[in-house]
Amino acid sequence: MVLYNVTVNIESVVEDEWLHWIKSIHIPKVMATGMFVESKIFKLLHDEGDGSATYSVQFFAASVKQVNEYLETYAPALVQAHMERYKNKHVAFRTLMEQVD
Repeated sequence: MVLYNVTVNIESVVEDEWLHWIKSIHIPKVMATGMFVESKIFKLLHDEGDGSATYSVQFFAASVKQVNEYLETYAPALVQAHMERYKNKHVAFRTLMEQVD
């Protein structure tokens, strides 16, 4: 199993709207690509103290090949939509992890 993790720090003034959008629009579009078998979203439990919140949006795939296909074929448009919608209101970074048995 491979985890594609997107960590997003979002300003509190748009947090509720962002959370609704990410859950009802963005995640379903990512899952509709067929590259992932499951998704989860977590909120970090620490207070940033700077008027923001941090979330971990997780997508699970069967292989690195599927994640790479997602990144090459689907991600550019989806990332662009997120960046345009929340310009100057968020910071995001992505990590790819492989499960160790």
